[in-house]
This record gives sequence, C-alpha cells and structure tokens, in this order.
Amino acid sequence: MRSLLLTAAAAALLTGTAAAQETPGAEGAGYDRADPFSWLEDVEGERTLEKVRAWNERSLPVLEAVPAYDDLYDEALAVLTSDARIPAPEIRGEYVYNFWQDEAHVQGLWRRSSIEAYAGGAPEWEILLDVDALREAEGEDWVWHGASCAPASDRCLVSLSHGGSDADVAREFSVETKAFVEGGFVLPEAKQDAAWVDEDTLLVATDWGDGTMTESGYPFVVKRWRRGTPLGEAVPVFEGQPKDVRAAGITVHRGGRTYAFVLRAETFFEDVLFYQGEDGLTKLPIPKRADFEDIVDGKLIVLLREDWSYQGTAYAQGDLVALSLEDMTAEAVFSPNDRQAVQRAAATSDALYVELLDDVAGEAIRLTPGPDGWTAETLALPENGVVSIAAADGDRPDLFLSFESLTQPDTLYHYDAGSGMAEVMALPAFYDASDVVVEQREAESADGTRVPYFVMGKRDVLEAGDAPTIQYGYGGFLIPILPVYYDDPARPQNGALAGKMWVSRGGVLVLSNIRGGGEFGPAWHEAALKENRQRAFDDFIAISEDLIADGVTTPGKLGAIGRSNGGLLMGAMLTQRPDLYAALDIGVPLIDMFRYDKLLAGASWVGEYGDPDIPEERAFIGAYSPYQNLSADADYPVPFIYTSTKDDRVHPGHARKLAAKLESFGDDFLYYENIEGGHGGTANQEQLAMRTALEYAYFVRQLMGQTQEADGSRSD
Repeated sequence: MRSLLLTAAAAALLTGTAAAQETPGAEGAGYDRADPFSWLEDVEGERTLEKVRAWNERSLPVLEAVPAYDDLYDEALAVLTSDARIPAPEIRGEYVYNFWQDEAHVQGLWRRSSIEAYAGGAPEWEILLDVDALREAEGEDWVWHGASCAPASDRCLVSLSHGGSDADVAREFSVETKAFVEGGFVLPEAKQDAAWVDEDTLLVATDWGDGTMTESGYPFVVKRWRRGTPLGEAVPVFEGQPKDVRAAGITVHRGGRTYAFVLRAETFFEDVLFYQGEDGLTKLPIPKRADFEDIVDGKLIVLLREDWSYQGTAYAQGDLVALSLEDMTAEAVFSPNDRQAVQRAAATSDALYVELLDDVAGEAIRLTPGPDGWTAETLALPENGVVSIAAADGDRPDLFLSFESLTQPDTLYHYDAGSGMAEVMALPAFYDASDVVVEQREAESADGTRVPYFVMGKRDVLEAGDAPTIQYGYGGFLIPILPVYYDDPARPQNGALAGKMWVSRGGVLVLSNIRGGGEFGPAWHEAALKENRQRAFDDFIAISEDLIADGVTTPGKLGAIGRSNGGLLMGAMLTQRPDLYAALDIGVPLIDMFRYDKLLAGASWVGEYGDPDIPEERAFIGAYSPYQNLSADADYPVPFIYTSTKDDRVHPGHARKLAAKLESFGDDFLYYENIEGGHGGTANQEQLAMRTALEYAYFVRQLMGQTQEADGSRSD
C-alpha cells in the first residue's frame, strides 16, 4: 500500500474534534465550530442562499459570455430532446412502457405500446400520464421518479418527487382509467420503497415516525400494508438498526407466484437477505457481499462480491450462483475469468441473460440450465462497444438488448431463441464521426498496476497532438466507466454530447478506467477502498501524465471532469496535482471528508471511504480530503463547481464550502447551484442542457482560450 502523508493542516485537524452544535436547517447535523464555513451547510438558510445567489450572479455571465455558449446550449438541447432518440423499453406483460421527455414535454410523458408494435419498430403510444399537465393542474413541482405495478393488475404506484430530490410521494394509479385511484394507496413524501405482494398488499419501508430512519436518512422498518387500512396500522414485518443503511421489501412475480424478500443493507456493500416463506422470514445463507439478480425456476440468482464456501463447494468472487429457495442447495451458473466482469443478469421464461465486460468490451451471454450444469452461448452482437440488457420479463421468452460505442449510435435489438436477433430501431448520428477514432490505451500507476483508458478524438487532432483534452473519471462504488454513445445523458462519457460539443470542435475526450470502479469485477473496486483510496487518485494522475508524455496534450490544455464520487476525485486533483490541469469541473462533489458521514446520505458510504470518527481511519481520510488539504499558498487552476440545493444525497454544503474556502484565499473560481434537480443537479432536459452547455463553455474558455471581453470583443 502506498504510504499516505498528512499535510500540516490536516494533521492539526486530527488532534481533536471541536465541540458541535445544531445548525438550523442543516438537516439536523452538528457542525464543527472551528470551521468558519460550516454555516453553508444550512441548506436553504437565508444567509446561505444569499451567498449562493451572489456566486451564481458572478459566474453565470462569465460562462454565458463565452462565444460558443449559445451554440453549445442549442446543441445539447437538440440531442437531449430529439424525437429520434430510442424510447427506452420496460416490459410489463404484453406492453412496453416508456418515460419520455422532449422539447414539448419537458417533465415527461409516461406511456405504453404493445410489444408487437414496439418490436416492429413502429410503437403505437398510449399516453398514461402527462407530468407537465399534472404539475400545472396540481401546482406542484413534480419530477418523475418511476412506477411499479401490481401483478396481473392495472394498478401501479407512481412516484413523484418535489424538484427532483430523492424523497418522493407514491400514489396509486390505474393504467386503464389513466387516473389516480380515489381512496387508493398513498405514501406521503419520504425516502422510501414499496413492493407489490398482490393487488391489495404492499411491503412498505418509509418514515414511520421518530426513530425509524437510519443515520443515512433511509427507512429501516418494513411493514405489510393491506388495502382499506390506514398506513399507521400496517403490520410490522422486519426492523433493522439505525446504523444500517436501509431496509426494503422486494417482490418478484413469476408464473403467477410471488417471491417476497426483505433486504437489510447493513452497509453500502453488505446486505442480509431474508426470504418470506410459509413459516415467516428465513435468513438466506448467501454472503453479505452479494447482489440479488433475479429468480429462475424457483432459484435465486446472486452475483458474488466475495468468495463463498457453502456445503463443501467453493465459489469465487465475481461468480453467478443459483440458490434453490426450496431446499437451499446451490450451484454455479457462470464464472468469469480475471479480465471479465459480470455487470448484471436478467431472466426470461426460458433462460438467464448476462451483461459481461471482457477487457472493458461488452458481450451478452445466454445461459440455460441442464442436467450437467448451465450452458453458455454468446449472442451475435457488434463488438468493441457496450452491450446492455434493455428490458426483460421473467414470464416471456424474448428480451431487448442494445449496443453502442463512443462513435456508433445506440442500436436496439429484439431477441428470441426461436426467431433469433432482429434490429428494432437505431439512434441517428448526432455528430459526424467519420474522422473520429477511439483508442484503448494503458498507463502505469504508482504501484505498477496497468490502468486502461479510452482516447477519443479526430484523427488529425490526435496526430497533431497538444490538443485541448477533457479527462473523465469516477473510481468508486463498483461503477465501471464505459464508452457509451447516449445511455445516461447526464454523464460526461456520453459520446453523442461529447462528440457534438467537444470532439467536433477539435477537443479530445478521455475515459479513465481507474480502480474503485467495476471494470474488472469486485477486486478492481476493492483495490481502492478506504485506506487504499489514493490508488484511484494515483491511477487518474498516471493517465494524465501518460497523455502528456505521449503528446496528446499539455498541462495548459488538459482539463478533468467528475461528479459525485468523481467530484471527490476532482477535489483530490485540485489539491494534489494542480500543476497538471488547466481546468477542473467539480460536480455535486464530496469535499469535506471529515463531515461527509454527518450530512444527508453520507453515513451509508462509510463502507467505501471509512469512518472519520475512528482515529486511524480519520488519518487516511485526512490525507486526501480536499477540504482539509486546500492551501492558501497553492497555485490552483480556476475550477468550475456546481451543485443543487435540492440534492438530498450529497449535501450541497460540500461544494459551497469548497467555493468559500477558495474565496477566502483570494482564488478565482466559477460556481453554479441549481435550486432544484436532486443529485443529478437538474430536474428536466432544459436544465440539463443548460448545465451541460455551462460545462463545455467552461472547457472552451479554459482550454481553447475563448473568452468574451467587457466591450463585447472576442479574445482567443
């Protein structure tokens, strides 16, 4: 393990814990009196929002004055609201359901089509709920959070949040009448989960009152709620502990049967799973580090995140295993090699399908059980891209899969073992990729580990070198960074937006597959946990240095971008290697790692970062925590920092305190805080287009040297 050295400032803070008191409006979290900026944790306090507005009013004109800004906004909005996008499918019975947002439906439409019409490439949409119309009718700032439906019924629970926060309201809805059910199930606003047992019964985990929410802000009590009874009379099923992350009910409906479970998340990565049988809840013998995938023929399919020895058989970390819910026997389903990683598995009525990464390239595998074990068949899909299971239903034999890469738009396929693979529809190209190349390279990290990364740019730009370059990284929570074309448009590795807005302008995009992610399975993630977090930072730095050594770019033209855990990564780059970067885009970040576990959902991430209340863990956290390592004497690049007031996952105080501390040093920075939008930082496509345009305008300004002078003239 690489030795971690504390700065003098961090060491001074480690000598003791200052007295704490409550900050009104700061989610009930005590703050450190020694921190002059702790008042910024008061989420919607008058003084806090006055400061936020001042930063916004100073920063937005600077970025909006970049000559390219208007074009960047138009380009982002065109991609994000294009009618030509593939409507993402979700199979329920004989229908494909979809949630759709475009320029005319900013908040979105919930709709459905018959599978036959959708699979034929010409869906016939039936509108179920217009969220824009609902907002207007009810005078609420509703943001769609999804829907879950009862088995063999027209009843669904529709979840809506105020402004995009994680907390939501759940209301029973009839897809036949296209209306909320009068006198139906309603769950008041909370961070919560609800699962249908049958049309008249829910398993509910919500805020039941004082003492029922974990320190992370999620419920730990699960109850059974019957139709026609008050929510307060729901029958207790399970009670966890306040120090858990959360508890939730899970139901899977197969062939007319309901399989019910309760999941107790003791930490972010450790779960205890209980099965609801005739004799009540039974604790299942699977290890705590295992992911619930699906049910096949009465067998629970789990993805192991740790080795498991059970009934005389050893199963390896990363394996798929089936556990019989009848006699509790287990069997191996699929074992990846050391360069492969199972991403997810989904069942149809006759097989189990697996998303697989092989050297960070996607494949799909069909697994079928037999007397001699499970037989694997690789499906015929394009290579060197990302393969995803788009939608599957355990009561149907068919499913939808997709393929994409940074340069190849998403293509959706319909597959049935009997009829084979058929293309359904394809996304149009949002930018001209005819002269764009994507290369996979490797850098050597500080401890000798080879770390892969992708480089995307025009051929002549890469050949010329010294190009404006944006390097993206995340490095945490087992999440792989994949070369997608569209997928989640809020993520920086989106090839459509990056290709249109950056690469087409002569920029280079780099995706960093650093440790902490899931590119090579659980071991790749565990290599950067807790005391080893510096490895993720070292990996990112090694890629930056590799790009410079190979002539792709120079420090004066290299920028980096990350959000959430990736925002922590950017904070570490700011404090550890400011000499490497001319621009750092720090989104909805974790910054004060001595306080992260006291704010909002932060306590749920102790399994990732460690506990700052334990002295030896506080020591290694303090070695890299950006807030504690900021220095008035350092020469920092001008960062762009953004967050959301409504983010109830990562506290906006992190971003605010970073800005305030830089301001106290007299350092320049750019800042944007959206008043709604949750952890994504935006609540609709227009807001997302604006934030995306601000980010690329920032990079154009910092790396391409385009600014607007006060007299309106352009400076290049």
